[in-house]
Amino acid sequence: MMKHKDFAVFIMVHGRPDKMWTYQTLRKSGYTGKIYLVGDNLDDTIDEYKKKYKDELLIFDKNEAASKMDAGDNTGDLRSTLFSANTIPELAKEKGIKYFFIMCDDYYEIRYRFNNNLNYTSYRLIMNLDVIFDSMIDFMEKNKKVSSLAMAQTGDFIGGEHGAYAKNPTLKRKAMNSFLCNSERPFKFIGRLNEDVTTYVNLGGKGVVFFTIPLLMINQKETQTTNGGLSDVYLEYGTYTKSFFSVMYNPSSVKVSMMITDHRRLHHRVSWKHAVPCIINENFKK
Repeated sequence: MMKHKDFAVFIMVHGRPDKMWTYQTLRKSGYTGKIYLVGDNLDDTIDEYKKKYKDELLIFDKNEAASKMDAGDNTGDLRSTLFSANTIPELAKEKGIKYFFIMCDDYYEIRYRFNNNLNYTSYRLIMNLDVIFDSMIDFMEKNKKVSSLAMAQTGDFIGGEHGAYAKNPTLKRKAMNSFLCNSERPFKFIGRLNEDVTTYVNLGGKGVVFFTIPLLMINQKETQTTNGGLSDVYLEYGTYTKSFFSVMYNPSSVKVSMMITDHRRLHHRVSWKHAVPCIINENFKK
């Protein structure tokens, strides 16, 4: 059981009530706390979610939410997690939740990426997630300047033991896909697509602190090979449009470049020396 009782996981859902990977993975990984699914009133499958998840499902008005947010374009396209991500802090307050994790619905594994000696390991499933979440909350309690913590993603470990994350498992000044947040340190996501990147770069440049913990990693389904979610958006627009949202908001520090993997694709690239203020070691303080 978790020691922090004012905590919950909020999973953004849309269009695939029969494939709740994240919900199942959380329970399989040892999480015993509250879970809420956050759906919207424009989802054709919302009644199926209601039947399966009852009081765990929270529904928001997507058009109303969109009218209050900066989507970064004038298409009127509402296919985005931007609106649910920005609604979740309000829902958390209504439920009396102080700390909350914002997650997508397609995580099928949560792993450790390092052993007790901080040596890189490729495969070690987490089975004590209550302890992990409590530890992350404790870290944020002690570090009041941190607005959000994220777990690393599979793509962060490209290069395996020779990659940057494996060689240096210290905190990284970014946060993507999963966000541990504190309702007393609010921030707003911006941009209809690639909103996580756009937000941590844009707000990071204003002194808001986001961190990724490389010791932990979520593994998720490939977005363009599964139905529902935002797969249709990525197939329609491609990764160039998605990545270029971050360039529009942060032209001095983000560009679009080719990501060299088995499947070459355009992807954002952040120049960190131009993106955020440098953090000077306390040892240099007079």
